[in-house]
Amino acid sequence: MRNSFLLFIGFFIATSFFSCETSVKKEYRSVSKTSLEEKIPEFNADSSWFFVNKQVGFGSRVPNTQPHAECKEFLKEKLTNYGAQVIIQTAEVTIFNGQKLKLSNIIAQFYPERVNRILLLAHWDTRPFSDQDTVDKDKPIDGASDGASGVGVLLEVARHFRKDTIPGNKGIDIIFFDGEDYGQPDESRFRQADDSYCLGAQYWAANPHVGNYHATFGILLDMVGATGATFYKEGNSEQVAPDLLKKIWNKANKLGYSDFFRFESARNITDDHLYIIRKTNIPVIDIIHLDEQTATGFPVWWHTQKDNMEIIDKRTLKAVGQTVLGVLYE
Repeated sequence: MRNSFLLFIGFFIATSFFSCETSVKKEYRSVSKTSLEEKIPEFNADSSWFFVNKQVGFGSRVPNTQPHAECKEFLKEKLTNYGAQVIIQTAEVTIFNGQKLKLSNIIAQFYPERVNRILLLAHWDTRPFSDQDTVDKDKPIDGASDGASGVGVLLEVARHFRKDTIPGNKGIDIIFFDGEDYGQPDESRFRQADDSYCLGAQYWAANPHVGNYHATFGILLDMVGATGATFYKEGNSEQVAPDLLKKIWNKANKLGYSDFFRFESARNITDDHLYIIRKTNIPVIDIIHLDEQTATGFPVWWHTQKDNMEIIDKRTLKAVGQTVLGVLYE
């Protein structure tokens, strides 16, 4: 009896110690995880949707038009209110048909005194024709997802910079490029022009707003607002910044957005990031809606009149915006 009792006491003490240790570990992990999550701001999809709708409400934001000018003032004012030092970089460029186009790149600097910079990018102009439509090919598009969605996500991201300090002594530069979507249509009667897309990005890459500008990395958002959007690992992004791409996709999946961010490689896309990579060597990845089931490789509404507010989904905006915040505040 005595030996059995001692064995029981020993077992009870050992079990109690193990249970207590396990409990402490669980409690520590729980507190640590909660503390980490509290540092990441909550992305407000309603706010982002409002910003998308606001842009679309101005009309097609085609350079050299009144809606374009009105939207520029709205974006400048909003970013200034969020505490950014805003620069409007203007340029006059020649487009594929020989006409002159006045561009305005909108540059918002947060914590400009910090050396360690991160680039967040989108384009804010809209395509001046619906060349992928069967009718009304000369009619400009609303550009709800193709343009306004990326801007809408980044405006909501920028809203947090007012009150939630970016960790790691990082400074942020948000650039809304102009003239991205004035590229030559496939059925154009004009002679084929090289590099007719991404005009604002090309200009900035050759003429950064700060001399010898460098950023640790950049994230470009393009067509990030539509229902059922799928973001594959774009070819140029995967080639120049595979670790960054993996980090962002892992973050998205950890946050529960695996339906949007797919661990599958896609073809190379000519987008704003390509010209920045070529000219500045800054590693920039492109989060862009691709659809390999269509003839163009882009969504069915791409460069058509269907790119309107009806296709915008708050869940998609949330997936992209929360992922970006997660990467910045990690």
